[in-house]
Amino acid sequence: MKNKKLYDISFVNVKYDELTKIVNLDRNTGKTIFAEWFNFPYAFADDETALLSQLIETHEPYLLAYSEEELKMKFIAPMLFRVNFNSKNFREWYERPLQATINGVKFGGITDFMVAQGIEMPQKPYFFIQEFKKEDKSSHPKNQLLAEMLVAIELNKVNLMRGAYIIGRNWNFMILEKIAENSYEYFISDSFDSLNFNGLKQIYICLQAVKLKYCE
Repeated sequence: MKNKKLYDISFVNVKYDELTKIVNLDRNTGKTIFAEWFNFPYAFADDETALLSQLIETHEPYLLAYSEEELKMKFIAPMLFRVNFNSKNFREWYERPLQATINGVKFGGITDFMVAQGIEMPQKPYFFIQEFKKEDKSSHPKNQLLAEMLVAIELNKVNLMRGAYIIGRNWNFMILEKIAENSYEYFISDSFDSLNFNGLKQIYICLQAVKLKYCE
């Protein structure tokens, strides 16, 4: 018996031109939309700066050779654990299913990481991180992240969603905004180098801002 097709659009292999055939989707190259997020006032504790320094010192010689799972567990997970996205109203979820139907097309798949409400299953997503992976030019995590954020906007009945994608040492943050019925625009930040101390500090501030400001 053949496997039943689960989704019309699967996160894992979605192409950008597939998304643009289903919704009106354009990139806005402006960066001012990130100002509030990136300028979130955050006071570092000593152990936080020590952790970031240690991550760079320990992993800089090897990070670009790490497998996806090594990058996730050795370098990214310790930082996410220290941010601690767990509260009575939301928590972090790894490799969980997410799906919704948009314009009659069923989107779905497994997310790498999301912050969402829920106790046993995620219910209301707030933030995504996509592609814990080493540098690989054969695919781009932006498209999968866009698909996940489209689903989250549809599920939450909101107009804006935040996320980030990672390729090797570089992090880019993304905002997807619904500007009209069936019309969206997305914004991509400049890259932050996670092996540069100031870059890693900014990544950490952005994650703390998601936890403290945008998870409601």
